[in-house]
Amino acid sequence: MQETPKNRKIIHVDMDAFYASVEQLDNPELRGKPVAVGGGSERGVVSAASYEARKFGVRSAMAGALARKLCPDLIFVKTRFDRYREISGQIREVFHEYTDLVEPLSLDEAYLDVTENKKGNPSATLIAKEIRAKIKERTGLNASAGISINKFIAKVASDVNKPNGQKTVNPEEVLPFLEALDIRKFYGVGKVTAEKMYQLGIFTGNDLKGKSLEFLQEKFGKSGNHYYNVVRGIHLSEVKPHRIRKSLGAERTFSENISSEIFMLERLENIAEEIERRLKKSNVAGKTVTLKIKYSDFTLKTRSKTLQYYIRSKEVIYETAKELLYQEKMENSVRLLGITLANLNTEDKREKPAEKKEIAVQLKFEF
Repeated sequence: MQETPKNRKIIHVDMDAFYASVEQLDNPELRGKPVAVGGGSERGVVSAASYEARKFGVRSAMAGALARKLCPDLIFVKTRFDRYREISGQIREVFHEYTDLVEPLSLDEAYLDVTENKKGNPSATLIAKEIRAKIKERTGLNASAGISINKFIAKVASDVNKPNGQKTVNPEEVLPFLEALDIRKFYGVGKVTAEKMYQLGIFTGNDLKGKSLEFLQEKFGKSGNHYYNVVRGIHLSEVKPHRIRKSLGAERTFSENISSEIFMLERLENIAEEIERRLKKSNVAGKTVTLKIKYSDFTLKTRSKTLQYYIRSKEVIYETAKELLYQEKMENSVRLLGITLANLNTEDKREKPAEKKEIAVQLKFEF
């Protein structure tokens, strides 16, 4: 027997070029100019790019050297996370004026469930418009929003009218919207998956919808279930105000490649110390240590070990990472080292999810 879902009105708010916009806000001389946050050193990586920089192809996670080549006039500024967190706090205060069902994804984006809201406003579209106006009034920054029946569609919709816009996908518009959508626009479909889908003749949501569940499971494993459901507008994940942290880590990119294991151990000790500080601040511990190694040719390797007990001390984290480092011979000089602690004790506190049932019908309701 199939079940009809509870009607939801979900808003996904996404700040426009957040870090770069904050820098342009605080420094008027940067306004209207191509700005990249981070990545200024020879080995640096761009954390964020203004829309003026994006016109030249500059993107987050891009090597600073490549960004400078694409945009010779690019202005690099240092990251200021304290400032970003400060403004993020102001933005979340706006969210909570409308609902306590707020699920932050990062400093600059969040899901809001406004099905029942503090303003008693039946229109999620008007609420999103009010929220964006208040954010602009209080911070001077622009936000975009997506509004629909679930988190997946709201997330996709928030990107449609960026920057400084919003898109509502009403219940009766969900299936046509998804069917016409380029497969690359589906949240969670990365470059590699998109290429694989292209090879299978899947270019749009309609193409994806034409594939059977068995076909998608065969080609994409467990993700096949997800693709089968979301293209039909089925996504049961609720907005969770208190997201459970699943891992905690830190990494360092070096100004020069390192080939000496002695130098690598020094860096790992520093990273372990930083992780210990974050663990204590968050009051969590974990069992699984993962060592991340990026070689000078950009080849990425990870090695993990799960302990029998929870740890948070830098000494144990460091010794485990050291053991993983010596597990295999170095293939090349190293440009980046990172340590992640997962299998955290926060996961023991999670409630068991209710049994999920497939949904065949989406009810219409006022948006």
